[in-house]
Amino acid sequence: MRSKILIVDDERGIVDMIKSYFQAQYEILTAYNGQEALQKAANGPDLILLDINMPDIDGLTVCQKIRDYITCPILFLTARIESSDKIIGFQAGADDYIVKPFDLDELGARVAAHLRREQRRQSNSAVRFFGELALDYSARTAAINSQNIPLSRREFEIVELLSLNAGQVFDRERIYELVWGLDGDGNSDTIMEHIRKIRAKFAAHTLHNYIETVWGCGYRWNA
Repeated sequence: MRSKILIVDDERGIVDMIKSYFQAQYEILTAYNGQEALQKAANGPDLILLDINMPDIDGLTVCQKIRDYITCPILFLTARIESSDKIIGFQAGADDYIVKPFDLDELGARVAAHLRREQRRQSNSAVRFFGELALDYSARTAAINSQNIPLSRREFEIVELLSLNAGQVFDRERIYELVWGLDGDGNSDTIMEHIRKIRAKFAAHTLHNYIETVWGCGYRWNA
């Protein structure tokens, strides 16, 4: 079965160009505004290419709305290149940033890389237990004493990285690079905020601190 890609951009020329490039390899869905994107996302795409600057509902809002039920990679298409804009995009739930104008072959390589990583994750059906905490790496879920912990996609990926490498210390830049991938140039504030949220969600159900701060070095999993 071919992977399904949803392309969202209010510029029809860009949508047509990307569709023409990918349609021989992937099943393609298209949307030309934010409202249509929300509707098409219900079709279960394997990856979404999402423009930020759209007139009705912008891409950031679309991303935030669908992240509660869509776990597939979301790649933003945008002319915004400031670091602050990238941080906002990643905090909204994006997995990567493609800056316009872009090279189609580079876009193709990024899409393929994200899809491969997603397929590897889905093929790992292991459930691992860390004391009170159960992590299902296939279903992308976490539970403490059978109580579900509602982690965002990025939050789970950080937990996954640390828990599968228990005892290893990761600095913030390395976490950013491994979790956000490809275009990761590191942002301490983003990582700190995600880990703060993870800890708060865990703390509502357990006294155990699963993510330990190694001062001056980074973070490690404390099983």
